[in-house]
Amino acid sequence: MVTMMHWIKVKEHERGLLFRDGVFERLLGPGRHFVFDPFLRVRIERVSVRQAWLVHRDVEVIVRSGQLTGQAVALDLKDHQRALVWIDGRLDAVVGPGLHVLWTAFHEVRTEVIDARSVRFEHPELAVVLAPAGPRGARELLEPVVVVAGWVGLVFVDGRHVAALEPGVHAFWKGEGHVKVVQVDLREQAADVAGQEIMTGDKVTLRLNALVAYKVIDPVKAVTEVEDHAQALYRQAQLVLRAVVGTRELDVLLADKDGVTHELLEMLRSRVATFGLEVRALGIRDVILPGEMKEILNRVTTAKKVAEAALITRREETAAMRSQANTARVFESNPTLMRLRELEVLEKVAEKSNLSVIVGEGGLAERVVKLL
Repeated sequence: MVTMMHWIKVKEHERGLLFRDGVFERLLGPGRHFVFDPFLRVRIERVSVRQAWLVHRDVEVIVRSGQLTGQAVALDLKDHQRALVWIDGRLDAVVGPGLHVLWTAFHEVRTEVIDARSVRFEHPELAVVLAPAGPRGARELLEPVVVVAGWVGLVFVDGRHVAALEPGVHAFWKGEGHVKVVQVDLREQAADVAGQEIMTGDKVTLRLNALVAYKVIDPVKAVTEVEDHAQALYRQAQLVLRAVVGTRELDVLLADKDGVTHELLEMLRSRVATFGLEVRALGIRDVILPGEMKEILNRVTTAKKVAEAALITRREETAAMRSQANTARVFESNPTLMRLRELEVLEKVAEKSNLSVIVGEGGLAERVVKLL
């Protein structure tokens, strides 16, 4: 004999899902329940509400029946929606589009529904969401981006610039448009423009090594105006060196390095400003000449120094002769001064030699006798 009545006991931590002919009919709460089933079409499934998440193949039917009112929270997220699920004050999961059901009998459940069309995810608990051992679903739905100190992150969505990220941790929803973050270094940088062979205005080929210090002041221009702003700066520095050095003769270039450097700096600044760059300094480190040109310049330099030395010698000789002529004119006009000068000379001679000096009335010593 087949029993047509069933007594079902549902425990405190359980709920019963009653299906008749495979269709959900009602929810059974804790306690004993009498079920009339003359044709054996009833199926009862017990589920534990200790597990907050209700996962069932017929969850959509169960929710639409309205039987879960006051028993569970149902999240029916659209394609552009995401949700943070907090259970007992702890972030448990990040969920995407679809239907999600959580029991509230044994747990405190709180949900935050977020519109993902903004692409960027900002939240006070971002560090918790992106933690390595963080909530389930976060890594699958969110793309983390770290911007280091001294850099800026430019956000492009579907090819359009939408935001600039400061140093720190940021996150973006996956699947909401094509998101690209380009990081740009805002610190001062140096570009070494080495081994530039340039012909001067007087057809002398030399090699220059220059150093350029620059900084990105407009990161959007630096990314959008040129493919690689560092390479663009290098190319412009090469062109400026050729434009300035190629119009000067070698002697002028070597004699006016400061003027050449200043002209190079101003010209390069004006050219790279459209790239969002600011040139802080420019210097020519080395000017390397061909071997034969070095020998020629050395000979020229030696000849110049010899000529300068000879000129100085002639100037000194001329000055000495002019002084002697002036002294002679003074002695000629003053015999007494001439007499005193003679005595000074005799005194100096007498100090160095054993002499007897006899001074006559004629003025100068009439006879100098050396004593043997």
